[in-house]
Amino acid sequence: MIHIMGLTVLSLLLCIATCSFAFGFKDGPLENGNFEEIPKSTDLNGTVVLRTNAIPHWETSGFVEYIKAGQKQGDMLLVVPEGFAAVRLGNEASIKQRVNVTVGSLYAITFSAARTCAQAEELNVSVKPDFGVMPIQTLYSSSGWDLYAWAFRAVFTVAEILLHNPGVEEDPACGPLIDSIGIRVLNPPKATKFNLLKNADFEEGAYMFPNATTGVLIPPNVEDDNSALPAWMVESLKAVKYIDAAHFSVPHGQRAIELVGGRESAIAQVARTIAGKTYELTFAVGDASNSCEGSMIVEAFAGRDTLKVPYESKGTGGYKRAVLRFVAVSNRTRIMFLSTYYHMRSDDYASLCGPVVDDTKLLSVRNPRRLV
Repeated sequence: MIHIMGLTVLSLLLCIATCSFAFGFKDGPLENGNFEEIPKSTDLNGTVVLRTNAIPHWETSGFVEYIKAGQKQGDMLLVVPEGFAAVRLGNEASIKQRVNVTVGSLYAITFSAARTCAQAEELNVSVKPDFGVMPIQTLYSSSGWDLYAWAFRAVFTVAEILLHNPGVEEDPACGPLIDSIGIRVLNPPKATKFNLLKNADFEEGAYMFPNATTGVLIPPNVEDDNSALPAWMVESLKAVKYIDAAHFSVPHGQRAIELVGGRESAIAQVARTIAGKTYELTFAVGDASNSCEGSMIVEAFAGRDTLKVPYESKGTGGYKRAVLRFVAVSNRTRIMFLSTYYHMRSDDYASLCGPVVDDTKLLSVRNPRRLV
């Protein structure tokens, strides 16, 4: 019996020594997701990480640097958005962490990213078999840092979250800075008899860091097959911004969408309808109280019908409601919202902004009057 127990203990020790460890899942930051746990000084050569497991809870590959706040590269100050540390991924470099997940469930990863000296930087984000290529050359905020979300559906019980820089620059240190990585399981709501749209008030979406004041960018579906905004597709060239009531003016509930890229920022959903029936699409249009001022127009589409909703923004919050009544021409109707114009914050001409859309609702009209 002692011999058997000895073998069991020995097997366990061998497993600990050789097996890749996966952390249990919980909504929120990943283990050492903000890189505040410091590598040993012997595992660094200046800023360069020398050992694969030098950064606690992470596995690195290639030219990875451990960057501290206030550090400079030539005349350029490397800004760290949260805490005092971040990592930089050089040519073909990557970081990864394993997390226990539930097969079949949908998850969203939230992370901060900024480009450094390269203009056309990209970031590969993957959890096998899903992957996406995120271009980060578009700066949505003047700080250079933006929070992004990327979603995946779990196929295996352990998700290997990998962020990889595929770029090849003359200077191997020219690569994106990464910080503040978190995760959230997504529970897509269903349509009901009270609303034919799913996740109509945008309450279900990517994880938001409590101290993050910039909102989270939801990339277009060409970069993410699984939307971090359940039931909605970002059908555009640029991202839309997912905002919260803690830091922005939100018409209803705790979450809303800011259309920050003009006609290049659009959200859409296909709803079940009955051909020949009359429906009403109602929604709120406003501003996020982020100094986004001026004449705004949100265009709403329901199949072949459209409605342009003007909104005069003072940049201090507020909203108005609108209604688009239409007759369905098929059993599937595509609902879409976009912003007609591009906008910049009045206090920061380098930060994109736009109108807010929230509290959408689609219902059939029982006794419709004749449409004018």
